[in-house]
Amino acid sequence: MPEGKIVKALSGFYYVLHNENLIQCRGRGIFRKNKITPLVGDEVVFQAENDLEGYILEVKERKNELIRPPIANVDQAILVFSAVEPDFSTVLLDRFLVLVEFNHIEPLICITKMDLTTQDQKQMISNYADQYKAAGYEVILTSSETEAGIERLNPHIENKISVFAGQSGVGKSSLLNVLRPDLELKTNDISSHLGRGKHTTRHVELIKIGNGLIADTPGFSSLEFTSIEAEDLTFCFPELQRASENCKFRGCFHVTEPKCAVKSAVDSGEIPRYRYEHYVDFLQEIKDRKPRY
Repeated sequence: MPEGKIVKALSGFYYVLHNENLIQCRGRGIFRKNKITPLVGDEVVFQAENDLEGYILEVKERKNELIRPPIANVDQAILVFSAVEPDFSTVLLDRFLVLVEFNHIEPLICITKMDLTTQDQKQMISNYADQYKAAGYEVILTSSETEAGIERLNPHIENKISVFAGQSGVGKSSLLNVLRPDLELKTNDISSHLGRGKHTTRHVELIKIGNGLIADTPGFSSLEFTSIEAEDLTFCFPELQRASENCKFRGCFHVTEPKCAVKSAVDSGEIPRYRYEHYVDFLQEIKDRKPRY
């Protein structure tokens, strides 16, 4: 039986890429009975008489999956944040990073609209970029208008399934249009009243760019830490995790415990204070979460 990858799901149909051909498939009824939902990114076994009448017979084991957006086997998340319009937000970026780290997906930070920044704003963004790089993240500064920095993105996309994620209006579709001009993805102006854009992407689809596949998704509709436990959180902040190896107590939460290496690293400036403060806020949010039954 042939195998392929689901690259689009729409109105009950799954579009499977096989040898450069796109086969329109339906899922077998047994999937519904077994509560299996095929996802974009799934490797599947299928059967088809022609390109319009196929059936998915088996969904291969996934290495990861996201619920919102619904996609599987993601290699990396390209977190797209604008320098301005809307303004760069470290707290929002850190929420995304925690969710991505928790799902064992490689993050890449892409800061757009650098052409719109003043000299002071440019310096501020550059400082933030240096701090995230020191934490261990790859950071690329770009402009869809001038195409600056775009060439640095290309090697990261090759032979990977990537998710473009970020708040509305940061320029995800504009960036994809530069990476592959024939897409002509719809982009919306920023709503000046709300300070954010309107959603322009309606479904999850893997778009071929070079030898890579990129999911232009509606973004993470939920940024809540519903599955993350308090003891997991340190692992989602790489620089805190490294410092925590020198904490006196195992299982240190880095808040009230004595002889905490993380707090010492914050006090010495080795770890940016805002990153630590976000950790503490997220930890409290997780602890305050109502238990699930």
